Amino acid sequence: MKKYFIFFFIFLFISGVAYSQDNETIKTIKNRKSVRHFTGDVVSKDDLKKILEAGMCAPTAVNKQPWNFIAVTDRKILDELADKLPSAKMLFQAGAAIIICALPEKAYNNLTEFAIIDCSLAGENILLAVESLGLGGIWTAAYPDNDRMNTVRKILNIPDNIIPLCVMPIGKPTGEDKPKEKFDEKNIHWDKW
Repeated sequence: MKKYFIFFFIFLFISGVAYSQDNETIKTIKNRKSVRHFTGDVVSKDDLKKILEAGMCAPTAVNKQPWNFIAVTDRKILDELADKLPSAKMLFQAGAAIIICALPEKAYNNLTEFAIIDCSLAGENILLAVESLGLGGIWTAAYPDNDRMNTVRKILNIPDNIIPLCVMPIGKPTGEDKPKEKFDEKNIHWDKW
């Protein structure tokens, strides 16, 4: 009898029943939050590489990958960005930042819209990777605000044909920011509107 009991649990584990409630990917997605409060600890280049690799795993139209990323760890640059960007003051305490840059000339049919969409998908992957590593991050928009885009371009020496989509402060969270419950079944339509 004990032998059958063990085989039953092995079957449940293999079939996914035993761990479906504890799916790590779903937990990470549900725990992701916009972190605005950081400890100031440095983010390692190793962690930033892992985060950027996850970003580059995002799907893109016809696999064009119309992106480049700027990883900033220099305290002076982080502070200058914080000083000049009204929605990114948390950079003063962040340990790093990632700037997602859209390259329309690399996008499918050279369309800016595809570059923006593709880079946005990379951004979500980045935020999920940040969460999975026990770090915190937040999307602060540069695009479509011309003043913010030009500020980021100037500070980071980004060419005019490149779109600095967003500046993502990243760091060790203080714990003040919590995930929000966003699920609302009223927003779901089954089969038709």
